Amino acid sequence: MVTVVVGTQWGDEGKGKIIDYLAGGMDIIARYQGGGNAGHTVVLEDKKYIFHLVPSGILYPDKICVIGNGVVVDPVSLFEEIDGLEKNGISVEDRLFIAENAHMTLPYHKILDQIEDRFRGKGALGTTGRGIGTTYADKFNRIGIRVVDFLEEDVFMEKLKIALELKNYLFREYYKEEMLSPERIYEETKIYRGRIKKMVRDVHRYLNEEIEDGKDILAEGAQGTFLDIDFGTYPYVTASNCIAGGACTGLGISPKKISRIIGVAKSYTTRVGMGPFPTELNNSEGDFLRKAGGEYGATTGRPRRCGWFDAVLTRFAASVNGLDELVMTKLDVLTGIEKIKIAVAYEFDGRRYKEYPFNTKVFLHCDIVYEEMDGWSEDISAIRSYSKLPVNARRYIERIEEILNVSIRMVSVGSSREQIIVR
Repeated sequence: MVTVVVGTQWGDEGKGKIIDYLAGGMDIIARYQGGGNAGHTVVLEDKKYIFHLVPSGILYPDKICVIGNGVVVDPVSLFEEIDGLEKNGISVEDRLFIAENAHMTLPYHKILDQIEDRFRGKGALGTTGRGIGTTYADKFNRIGIRVVDFLEEDVFMEKLKIALELKNYLFREYYKEEMLSPERIYEETKIYRGRIKKMVRDVHRYLNEEIEDGKDILAEGAQGTFLDIDFGTYPYVTASNCIAGGACTGLGISPKKISRIIGVAKSYTTRVGMGPFPTELNNSEGDFLRKAGGEYGATTGRPRRCGWFDAVLTRFAASVNGLDELVMTKLDVLTGIEKIKIAVAYEFDGRRYKEYPFNTKVFLHCDIVYEEMDGWSEDISAIRSYSKLPVNARRYIERIEEILNVSIRMVSVGSSREQIIVR
C-alpha cells in the first residue's frame, strides 16, 4: 500500500510531524520532490530535528528511507544533515537510499539562483537561494547532472564542462560575475563521491518490488499545493510538482498503486516569501499567530506571513490532490482568539469566486468573504480525545470539514509526536 502525504497550503503545514507520526506504521518512507529548500520539523523527546533532504521517518531505527528521482540532491546539504543525525546517535547506514537518476544541485546552481533573483528586481521571487529552481531548469534543459553521472568521474567532468560553458557565458557577459572552474568544482565535490556511492540504487525498481511484496510505503511531499509549478500561485512557486501526482513521477510508481492520499493543513494560513496572500493579517492578530505558532522558516529562518484559514484554497487542494482525508495542525495556536474567521469566497469586479482563480489579478486584488466563529480560551495542548476539545474548537473543525467536504481525521495540538488527536 502506498500512502501519499501532501501539503494543502503554501508549505510549512506541519507535514514533518505528521509523516513522523504515520511512519511508525510504515516500512519505507520516500521523498518524491523538492530539495534542500524543504524544512520538515520533528520534535522527539524535547529535541527538535529539521530535515531538508532526508525523509522525516529516519528517526525510527527500523525504517528504510528513500530519496526519489524527483528530488534534487545537494551533496553538501545532504551530508551536513547526515552528520548531524549521526552526532545524535541516529545512523542512516543501510537505511537511506538515493535514486541514481535524481539530479544533483552543484555550487553553480546556488550562485546562479541568488544572482537571478537579485536581477529580477521588482519581480523577485524571494527564493531560498539553495539552487533548487536552477537545478530543475538544467534538468529540463537537458544539461543536468544525475547522481549516476556524478559517480562516473569521466562522465561527471564531461557534463560539468558542458554545463559551465553556458553558465560561465552568463556570468561573464550578462551578470558580470566571476567565472567558475570545472576542475575546482570537480575537486570540491570529490569528497562526497565515495560516501554517496554506498547509498545509490535503482529506486523505481526497489519500490515496485517492495510494493509487490506487500510493504507499506509512505510518500513524502515537500512544500505545498500552492507552491506547485503548475497549480500554485505562479510565478511565486517552487520548481517541482508538490501535489500528490508528483509521487508517481518522483518515485516511478503507478497511480494505480496509491491507495490513500492525506492532506495536511494548518488551522490558519502562512506563507514565506513573495506572492499574493488574500487572508494575510498585517495587524496584531497576524503578530499573535506568528508568535504563538513560532512561525519562522525552518530552512531560512524568515518570519512567515500569517492569515486566516482560506477554505477556497484548501478546497481546491482537496480536489487537485484527490484527498481521502485531512490532518489539521496547530489548532492550539488559535487558543485565546475571541473571534476566528474562515475565508469562504473571494469577490472581484462584481463577481464572487468560490473556487481558486488562476488569474493573478483576481487573486491579488480580491476582497474576502469571511465566516466568523467564536473562539475558545482553554489550553488544549494536553488533550488527546476529540470529545474533550472545547465545543467551539470542535465547531471550527466541523465547519471546515463541511466546507471542504473532506473528513479531518487527525488534529495536532502541539509540536511533539504525542500531541495529536486521532478521531
